[in-house]
Amino acid sequence: MTAGRGGIVHLVGAGPGDPGLLTLRAAELLARADTVVYDRLVHPDVLARARRGARLLFVGKEGFGEQVPQAEICALLIEQARLGREVVRLKGGDPFVFGRGGEEALALEEAGVPYDVVPGVSSGVAGPGLAGIPVTHRGLSAAVTFATGHTRDGEPDWAHLARAPTLVLFMAGRSLAAATAALVAAGRDPGEPAALVEAASLPQQRTIEGTLSSIAARAEAENVGSPALLVLGEVVGLRARIARGLAAPFSEELPAQAAQPRSS
Repeated sequence: MTAGRGGIVHLVGAGPGDPGLLTLRAAELLARADTVVYDRLVHPDVLARARRGARLLFVGKEGFGEQVPQAEICALLIEQARLGREVVRLKGGDPFVFGRGGEEALALEEAGVPYDVVPGVSSGVAGPGLAGIPVTHRGLSAAVTFATGHTRDGEPDWAHLARAPTLVLFMAGRSLAAATAALVAAGRDPGEPAALVEAASLPQQRTIEGTLSSIAARAEAENVGSPALLVLGEVVGLRARIARGLAAPFSEELPAQAAQPRSS
């Protein structure tokens, strides 16, 4: 079975937040799409690039909060494509890095709907980098592990994560105390440098530093919100020097888009 009248779904990464990190390919597709199905963390200025008259459909998810069932999202993508529409499925970061892009690709493949993938800049790399933390560094860390702070399928493999030279934990906010305690119990050094990066790439981005054993208390005291990334490893210690030389956030130098997101 194939999609009717040439419909197609583009699984597109919107980047970590700042509109300046949107890829040229993503911007091109937004400018011509009939339907944009977007997540909670997509910046309004990114949505403003959608062509006038496009359907903007919100299907955002929030950890431990209200959810749009994944099956409903997949069904919506299939339905829109079978109506002959060009669909942009717009996700924060990269579609295949904790974005459920693989699940949607499999659903589209099973339904016989054409699709492609447009990678995006992952917040797992961009957030630490913009905070002055390289996730790898010669002599300190030759590997980086990306993991999620909570999962529907059971507890993460904390013993494995405890051995990662650099660990970047996505969606770390509400599960931070439990995650850090589990990592210490699994053998990770409680005195290891730690950083929590909130609102990666946006003007309100901030970084809270501490150790593996203290970062949860620091985050609570500073009222850190979502989204937030936890970064663990000796590379965090480089931030004191690298961040000192960083220029002002580039988002402040970009012209703001006046348009606001629309809904239908």
